[in-house]
Amino acid sequence: MQWTNGSRLLGFILVGFSDRPQLELILFGVILFLYFMTLLGNSTIILVSLLDSKLHNPMYFFLSHLSFLDLCCSSSITPQLLVNLGSSNKSITYGGCVVQLYVSLALGSTECVLLAVMSYDRYVAVCRPLHYAFVMHPRFCNILASMAWLSGVTTTLIQSTLTLQLPFCGNRKVDHFFCEVPVLIKLACVDTTFNQAELFVASVLFLVVPLSLILLSYGNIAQAVLKIKSAIGRRKAFRTCSSHLMVVIIFYGTIIFMYLQPAKSRSKDQGKFVSLFYTVVMPMLNPLIYTLRNKEVKAALKKFMGKTL
Repeated sequence: MQWTNGSRLLGFILVGFSDRPQLELILFGVILFLYFMTLLGNSTIILVSLLDSKLHNPMYFFLSHLSFLDLCCSSSITPQLLVNLGSSNKSITYGGCVVQLYVSLALGSTECVLLAVMSYDRYVAVCRPLHYAFVMHPRFCNILASMAWLSGVTTTLIQSTLTLQLPFCGNRKVDHFFCEVPVLIKLACVDTTFNQAELFVASVLFLVVPLSLILLSYGNIAQAVLKIKSAIGRRKAFRTCSSHLMVVIIFYGTIIFMYLQPAKSRSKDQGKFVSLFYTVVMPMLNPLIYTLRNKEVKAALKKFMGKTL
């Protein structure tokens, strides 16, 4: 049987924002700038975390993983998006779509788990400071990071493979700017109840469960901070967690809106702009948030720039 009437040979058409040609020109310039800032910001975070000995601790170990995730996720989507925005050709090859599908889902799922791991690190730092070095030793940190990556790879192997098994019956127009599971499921010409149920279960596992663990960690952190009598001590504890908490709020807010909100309750453009935010804007914001609100990172950057110049 021909694979979905030749879709494998012809690839897909990413509709994106083609119904708004004037908006495409604006988006091209904005996204190109954001992508450059993403590459620069996340590469800098990784570099200073490796080179500055003061940043050789669990917090910056996980932050380096987060920056690497953002680099890879943005690079798997943004170049193709820029090509489509800058030309009349909106097509993507079947192989390119498969790569986007597998890579973006793996990295997004890994980031969900990694943010939960980072919240546990902050919990130990604030609530059990005397045991921090013992609990968060390098071997345990490597295990936690490996678990995050393994969970992301596992879910994309299951979800993406199941999605690609669906017959599309020649449907090639993807009403989005990149290939992801929900929009490809909509192209299928068969009953997708099982795929929808599997997508919902995966969304709960990678959104609700990690977010619940994060809220539990920060609930304990809040109790510990309130018990600190010194105002300076409370401010120090708050600074320790504020950057990560801000990233969690922005990231999970947009992702939950996209994946757990009923599809009928949001417009197509709404979904596209939300996806644009967490695939293009968020990878650029993360290094800014951690840099602007973190004295250690700012000091490491000044030291690095001083040596470079």
